[in-house]
Amino acid sequence: MTSLWWDTLPEHLTTPLGKPLDGDAEADVVIVGAGYTGLWTAYYLLNQEPGIRVTLLEAEHAGFGASGRNGGWCSALFPASVAKVAGMSDRESAIRLQRAMHDTVDDIGRVSESEGWDIQWAKGGTIVAARTPLQWQRAQEEIAEWRRWGFGEEDYRLLDAEEAGRLLAATDVIGASYTPHCAAIHPARLVRHLAKTVVERGGVIHEHSPVTEMRPGFVRTPRGRVRARHVVRATEGYTPRLPGYARAIAPVYSLMIATEPLGKDVWDAIGLQTRPTFSDGRHLVIYGQRTADDRLAFGGRGAPYHFGSDIRPEFDREPAVFADLWRTLVDLFPAVSGHVVTHSWGGPLGIPRDWCASVGLDPVTRMAWAGGYVGDGVGTSHLAGRTLADLIGGRETELTSLPWVGHISPDWEPEPMRWLGVNMGLRVMGSADGVETRTGRPALRARVFARFLG
Repeated sequence: MTSLWWDTLPEHLTTPLGKPLDGDAEADVVIVGAGYTGLWTAYYLLNQEPGIRVTLLEAEHAGFGASGRNGGWCSALFPASVAKVAGMSDRESAIRLQRAMHDTVDDIGRVSESEGWDIQWAKGGTIVAARTPLQWQRAQEEIAEWRRWGFGEEDYRLLDAEEAGRLLAATDVIGASYTPHCAAIHPARLVRHLAKTVVERGGVIHEHSPVTEMRPGFVRTPRGRVRARHVVRATEGYTPRLPGYARAIAPVYSLMIATEPLGKDVWDAIGLQTRPTFSDGRHLVIYGQRTADDRLAFGGRGAPYHFGSDIRPEFDREPAVFADLWRTLVDLFPAVSGHVVTHSWGGPLGIPRDWCASVGLDPVTRMAWAGGYVGDGVGTSHLAGRTLADLIGGRETELTSLPWVGHISPDWEPEPMRWLGVNMGLRVMGSADGVETRTGRPALRARVFARFLG
């Protein structure tokens, strides 16, 4: 069974966009990775500097990774909290970064509309249901925290049970938090439209060209190398495959399922009429959306981290996790029971050791990077691409002064500590939800592990 997103692409978006690199080449900028980050960087470079030579090298095909198989949340979520970013910089800078994340959601919508990309955009916001008193308490604390940072009702607010039920008719909902800063999209449509536009503007994509060496001034593949003034690493969860980057990112798998199209009677029972993305307040993350063709696309964490940051196609499939996702979905929406799951898939996302995304350019080596989105990359990668284009172009802008620019996360611990720590975290977060359900008390273990994650 394949990703819903790739299975429902229109034919004109499925054609190959570039041949493998065959021999040596030269460019002004070479980008490793043709996902959202690399493609947005290329898009803005080509728009801002007509005639610039931009080459992208992709191990599989453009959009193969998380860009083409994520949950379809174009959100303003940044993996590090405002408080943590303020600790790295200052209060004003942290607020500016969060405001930039708000803006990037609408920017993606505007670009898609102006370019004529049909990405099945629906800006219905995000609702996070509170289904236990403890989840409701955490929702209230979260909104109070946003208020302390100066964000008002127009950005983040609480919903009582009646208001929440009108948006999301899940079981046991006693309240919710809501933000308008999120759109449901078809992620594979976005990445393939973007890739196609990059090629039309003069960018070169070499698909099926895995990078075996990345150095200042050049990138090597099995069949040739590309010399360039600037080298950009845009590999996210696949970063550990690059020599010298084994501990830079922990690739952790997230899995998804999708139902068959559901009828009006089911949707009347579920809600989601304006297609808000949804989650709830449990510790082990879940996420979902109502698709444009009336399916439920639903995902979550829980798949194991593999020793040595290993990444293999068979890791996309964990039958026990798919079964847990289905049980959770039926628990949320009993009306889906008896309906068919038509697609199940997964893939790795990238987690830096301090859970803080970053973007930057070393002015000496002229090597640039962006990533560490922890699963919130649809919006963040767009902001990263715009920022990288400014940095490479030597422009000092509002974006290049944001506090995530130049941040360098520490490396993960060597194995086996990395394997033990990441998998322990997955177990702790999963068991914490069970503890809270049984006892009605906060799970101390979740707070302790949150500190370990930074």
